[in-house]
Amino acid sequence: MLRNATALITGGASGLGRSAASHILGCGGRVVIADLPAQQALAESLLDTHPSAKERLVFSACDVTSESDVAKALDACSELEGSPANVNVIVNCAGIATPGRIVGKKGALPIARFQQVMDVNTVGTFNVCRLGAERMVNSESPISPSSSSPKYEDARMDVERGVIINTASIAYQDGQIGQAAYAASKGAIASMTLPLARDLASKGVRCMAIAPGLFLTPLLEGLPEKVRDEMGSKVPFPNRLGDPSEFGDLVGCIVNNRMLNGEVIRLDGAYRMPP
Repeated sequence: MLRNATALITGGASGLGRSAASHILGCGGRVVIADLPAQQALAESLLDTHPSAKERLVFSACDVTSESDVAKALDACSELEGSPANVNVIVNCAGIATPGRIVGKKGALPIARFQQVMDVNTVGTFNVCRLGAERMVNSESPISPSSSSPKYEDARMDVERGVIINTASIAYQDGQIGQAAYAASKGAIASMTLPLARDLASKGVRCMAIAPGLFLTPLLEGLPEKVRDEMGSKVPFPNRLGDPSEFGDLVGCIVNNRMLNGEVIRLDGAYRMPP
């Protein structure tokens, strides 16, 4: 099914979003990376790895909290060569982490910092979901036709118009000191998974969430190697930091398996964060 994918990936220029984009491109799908303007060159460098994808990769400058920016990115999905009428895969990876204790050395955490994290991570994710889902439910080009096995008397039961995959974090369950805003934002993403799946079920659109643990993204790559190794050693198995490609692999599995719906998958090697 990934060959039929026209995917909008927010935050797709780097980190986990980039791995999702790379996986889909590698399987022959089409990708629009929606990220901040400064990320365009980095996003387009994916063509170094996938030179044959020149006509299947587009960058769209985007603030995920902006309705007009998201609409432009969705329009770009329809303009890709060989694309169906509308987007049929959405992977939301855009997000920020602004740590801070509720009461620190300088007093109470500024409400603006909490609001900013919620706006980008939660409101931004929902903004992309609602606008993207609207395109999906009106699509006449499903990502996958009805299944031949098992066979259903009514083939419409198995026609799929789209898949939405949001990125939560194990912090939604294991939030650490100074992570109140981040954990709350990711908890909201996890909590909206089932109701979104139920809302969209009759339209043939699935909604899933991935809650990653410790991954070797640009945020951790900036730490000293000794610190990274120590963090990875705390993961039970595999006894290391996650590779972003493993996130991309899971995105592919979710798209390909239509029984995955309304669930949050922890991708963490059995790691549980301490306080």
